[in-house]
Amino acid sequence: MLPMLLSGSLLAGCSVGPNFQPDRLKLPSGFTEAAEEKPATPEEIERTNKEMTEWWASFNDPILTKLVQDAIKGNYDLQEAGQRILAERALRDKAASAWYPQMDANAGGGDVRYSLNIDNWPLRPGNPANRPEASILTYGASATWEIDVFGRIRRGVEAHEREVEASVEGRRALLMALLSELANDYMVLRVTQLQIKIATDNIKVAKENLDLTNRLYLEGVGNTLQTAQAQAELDSQIAAREPLKTHVSQVSHALSVLVGKMPGEMEEELKVVKPLPRVPAFPATLPSVVIANRPDIRMAEKEYAVATAEVGVAVAELYPHFVIPLTFNPNASAMYQAFQVNGMSWQFLMMASLPLMHGGKYTATIRATQAAAEASRLHYRQTVLNGFKEVEDAMAAWHDDIEYQEKLEKASEDSALARDRARKLYAAGLIGFLDVLTAERTTLTAQNAEALSRLERLRDAVNLYTAIGAGWRGVALTNTTLPVSLETQNIWARAFQQ
Repeated sequence: MLPMLLSGSLLAGCSVGPNFQPDRLKLPSGFTEAAEEKPATPEEIERTNKEMTEWWASFNDPILTKLVQDAIKGNYDLQEAGQRILAERALRDKAASAWYPQMDANAGGGDVRYSLNIDNWPLRPGNPANRPEASILTYGASATWEIDVFGRIRRGVEAHEREVEASVEGRRALLMALLSELANDYMVLRVTQLQIKIATDNIKVAKENLDLTNRLYLEGVGNTLQTAQAQAELDSQIAAREPLKTHVSQVSHALSVLVGKMPGEMEEELKVVKPLPRVPAFPATLPSVVIANRPDIRMAEKEYAVATAEVGVAVAELYPHFVIPLTFNPNASAMYQAFQVNGMSWQFLMMASLPLMHGGKYTATIRATQAAAEASRLHYRQTVLNGFKEVEDAMAAWHDDIEYQEKLEKASEDSALARDRARKLYAAGLIGFLDVLTAERTTLTAQNAEALSRLERLRDAVNLYTAIGAGWRGVALTNTTLPVSLETQNIWARAFQQ
């Protein structure tokens, strides 16, 4: 028996099936849409890599920074993802337990009665008087130990380990999406507040126009049509501001939920008007950094590794299984007999099993796992392409929206100047009130368009930092396990960590 155990131990280092080899795509030397920027220096790339840990700090907005910190601590979706990691780790440990002997203890006793209508010549062992009743006391232990000669258990543990790594990357991807949503909502909040300010300023102008038309009417220069038009314009401006207030409340509710608070808990705090955040500098990065940082790409690679390990598990089923069963089960009718040599009963074997004929079940499983592994590899490649597309799209939007915002700023200034001139000309009786209304509406449209262009510039920055995989490093997993631990269990659970 000992030589068999030794040979089994020597073979235990063998693992059948393919070993995981990361799939590598040929990456470009740089991003096409970054060509408008001057070539990044090593110092700029290093600066970007440092900023990627807490990219939100680049907006120079303390409130945004605090919201991010609160979201990392309090968001329930993120905490749920953390629990999934803990669950995957526990499943990995469960799979690894198959490497060790599995042992159970048993004990029992009682009275039994046998049938006398069964031919049991000469006499039933242990019952020389052939009485139908007997008392039995039994105790013992049973154990099994599978020798992992061909790596079936090892490949299973490897698959679970890769699942743990994939769940970690999944949590990181969720964290990035959370921070991106939070930052975008915060930008919407501030720009909507800016739009409310624009609307309030235009209401003030509309009131002044109404006062002007009333004064001219009293002086005999104006007419009731002009005063009615001025009043209608004022009413329209007041009405247009109300949906913006509603939007501020809704965005405030969304931000509260993202940080793990009740919807109305932060509304008053966030309604305080603050300046727009600063647009950070263009992040200097390389394609290789994106591959290393984007959690969705990293997770797709881990899932490919899981599928590869599962191929090994399927292949191992074609090979012999070696198991050592052990039972120790003494029986007696009296307590003093339970520990005598004659009452001993045990077996210690080396069992081997080899699949011979199963109608192609195992080979079909291998083909299925091979196809799943190839699908995972192709999914990894598509994830890389999608990731690079997001980066290129974000860079293109960044550069295009710079010129777009500059043009809208100029249009806003020009339309405001035209509105002021129109009011003066109307007061002098040189143009009609319709020209004033047209100039005011043009100004309002231009100012709102400029505000939205500022929002797009801020969102471009958020989207670009998210696209290059920034924001998840340095954020540790928070364990919020339910209060059920080994220490709270009975003495047997504390004595044997099963």
